[in-house]
This record gives sequence, structure tokens and C-alpha cells, in this order.
Amino acid sequence: MMETVSYLSELAVGEGGSVAALSATGAMRRRLLDLGLVPGATVTCVGKSPAGDPAAYLISGAVIAIRQRDAADVTVRGLRRVWD
Repeated sequence: MMETVSYLSELAVGEGGSVAALSATGAMRRRLLDLGLVPGATVTCVGKSPAGDPAAYLISGAVIAIRQRDAADVTVRGLRRVWD
């Protein structure tokens, strides 16, 4: 069975997985790493703004809002429904 891989920006509310890689560079890469988006970290989408951008993600016990264009630089694997 093939493991599901997606971008953080594609997660629906209630979906989660673990960080596989970051394609961001420079200051944005540093910021994402500082927020806890390191390889292997568990992340769950907990909400989206009415317009869909930004979205809120649970990362290492904290809820962080991340813009869609920045979340598109984070690859997530092992996607699963955390809740409905």
C-alpha cells in the first residue's frame, strides 16, 4: 500500500499527518522550522478562515495560523482523519 503524501495547504479540517519535508528557503524556512514544522512533527488542520486563507494548524501543542502559499511549501505524509 502506498503512503499518502500531500501539501500542508491541501489538508482539510480534521486531517493530520507528519511533516516529511520543507521546500521553503531563507527566512520563511527558518520561520516554519521555528514554528515546529520539522521533519517527523505531527500537524493537524484545526480550522480555516471563511475565505480559506489562512488556515490554523495544531503543531506541537500550539495552534498556528499559516497562509496557504507558505503551507504549500510543507510536504505531509501519512494523512489521516483525526476527527470529523
